[in-house]
Amino acid sequence: MAEKFDNLEEHLEKFVENIRQLGIIVSDFQPSSQTGLNQKLNFMITGLQDIEKCRQQLHDINVPLEAFEYIDQGRNPQLYTKECLERALAKNEQVKGKIDTMTKFKSLLISELGKVFPEEMAKYKAIHGDDPPS
Repeated sequence: MAEKFDNLEEHLEKFVENIRQLGIIVSDFQPSSQTGLNQKLNFMITGLQDIEKCRQQLHDINVPLEAFEYIDQGRNPQLYTKECLERALAKNEQVKGKIDTMTKFKSLLISELGKVFPEEMAKYKAIHGDDPPS
């Protein structure tokens, strides 16, 4: 997979460099530089075709729109990944806390029900096992 990205990156770097050189030629255009301009335009077309070929190899890659928003804001897109992981970790801890609370509640409920309804809880424990969850 990394090879596909490296290939795309190489074509994009060549394309950007070609556009930079094209900008230089256009900004100081002389009739004698028409041949160089035509050559750079042809290289640009070839570069776009190469990028299109790379795009077809990467059609199954999905990038969240939020990552592009980070880029548009001048932020590092890796911060998006970091913040997503931090949010997932926080949510995981929250859910784990709820599970622990419910487990303790179940244990306490079984204990208290055993005091009030000893016969019924004995039947319950016989069906579900003697050890209440801790």
